[in-house]
Amino acid sequence: MSAIVIYDSQFGNTEQIAKAIGKGFGEDTKLVKVGEAKAEDIAPYHFVIIGSPTQGGRQTTAVKAFLEKIPAEALKEKRLAAFDTRFKNVFTKVFGYAAPRIEAAIKEKGGNTTAQPQGFFVKSSKGPLLDGELERATNWAKSVAAGVPTGRMQSEVQFKKKE
Repeated sequence: MSAIVIYDSQFGNTEQIAKAIGKGFGEDTKLVKVGEAKAEDIAPYHFVIIGSPTQGGRQTTAVKAFLEKIPAEALKEKRLAAFDTRFKNVFTKVFGYAAPRIEAAIKEKGGNTTAQPQGFFVKSSKGPLLDGELERATNWAKSVAAGVPTGRMQSEVQFKKKE
């Protein structure tokens, strides 16, 4: 099944995750940076995956603007999912992460998500990605494509135990 991954990236980490997600969906996957994406781009795809770095607990302004422009009917009969890149600090407990906000915007437009929002970890705000996150992104995408529950992926559980 075909997929499109629409993403924004400030330091390249989210782009790396988007590419790993694309790898998990396979050769029919199209990667589009959000500034180049149009709402009509999602029409031919079965899966629509949208991602952003977390900035102040939210998605980037460009991702938010893209989501606002998507007509609700464009999301019908699509399998949708959201992801972000994030790092743990004291502020994230207060402000949260981008992926749940992307998911909320999708649902507000009448779209249904096929997987729980997923976060991929960086060492600091500029990165790099933590070891294993690219593989985890690819495995997450494979799970989404297969319809397997993605609520708590194995490596995320292992990451939480290390803290």
